[in-house]
Amino acid sequence: MKVVIAIDSFKGCLTSNEANQAATEGVSSIHPTAEVVQVPVSDGGEGFMEAFHAAIGGELVELTVRDPLMRPVSAKYLLHDKLAVIEIAQASGLPLLTKEERNPMVATSYGTGQLVADAVRRGADHIIVGLGGSATSDAGIGMLHALIESLPPAPSHRGVVHRWDDVKGIEDVRFTIASDVKNPLCGEYGAAHVFAPQKGATPDMVRQLDERARKFAEVSARHFGYDRSELEGAGAAGGLGYAFLQYMNADCKPGIELLLDTIRFQEIVKDADLVITGEGSADCQTLMGKLPMGILQQSGDVPVCLIAGRISDKEELLKAGFAHVECINPDGITLEEAMRKEVACQNISDTIRRLTNDVGELVLQP
Repeated sequence: MKVVIAIDSFKGCLTSNEANQAATEGVSSIHPTAEVVQVPVSDGGEGFMEAFHAAIGGELVELTVRDPLMRPVSAKYLLHDKLAVIEIAQASGLPLLTKEERNPMVATSYGTGQLVADAVRRGADHIIVGLGGSATSDAGIGMLHALIESLPPAPSHRGVVHRWDDVKGIEDVRFTIASDVKNPLCGEYGAAHVFAPQKGATPDMVRQLDERARKFAEVSARHFGYDRSELEGAGAAGGLGYAFLQYMNADCKPGIELLLDTIRFQEIVKDADLVITGEGSADCQTLMGKLPMGILQQSGDVPVCLIAGRISDKEELLKAGFAHVECINPDGITLEEAMRKEVACQNISDTIRRLTNDVGELVLQP
């Protein structure tokens, strides 16, 4: 009997590894002889770099860069041969700021540009960028400034680099941005209006941020002769997605699709009896390209069980193809209690224990 476990992080509570381990303990307590394969996963946000590291190996490069408020911070990225995997939250993430410090009018993506520049200098020719968890809404301007200041000038230019056209080396690098965000850069459904409030923006700030992004896109379009501000993913990470699309000709793919293709997930699950996936909160939005849906789509005919800390739209999730949809939290538990790491781990284990008992006759007979 083989069970594959690939659970997303429960934000602010558990990493993917921790959730996977808790589920493994639940399976093993009922079926001690089962082969359990843990697959750390991420859709481009927290744990994205670690998931790739677990899958393909490589070196975690650590360096000091600037955080969203331009303070020194230690950040890492993955380098495997000529592939680099960058998680923008390492340098430009919301968790780097206290609630009082959140201000997307001043927060910058400069540190992410420093990570990209370092990977380019080390010879990376393909850079995958996970765009989840940003504290910024600067349309990637900070990142571009860092690249201009950090990379050497083209041979035709002497001295320092002063503008984007002077940068040498970036044109030889293929970029892929990982995001399930489909929003454009500007407008009602753009980066500022949809995402900036959770980063500390007031309604007036939202209007200013949107206008700032719009003007930047107009200038960029005149310079390049094309405009990618309306493409899916342009509004990701406060507009960082736009900067990669417009300035680096990046491809945009769902993060979970990139990861699962890289690790050949379909090969891992082809002889499995059950797949267990999950996330912090599951509802109809799960069906719109979020991580559990990616797991479901690549699991073929293998039953997929979905667990979450909160469940809504259960019938819709079941109709989509999940074999079971289970909430890990008992009725009446407070959010504060449910978010405690040891409580969440126990609730996952207990849920999987009950689940494997309930479905054992179907898919989990030893």
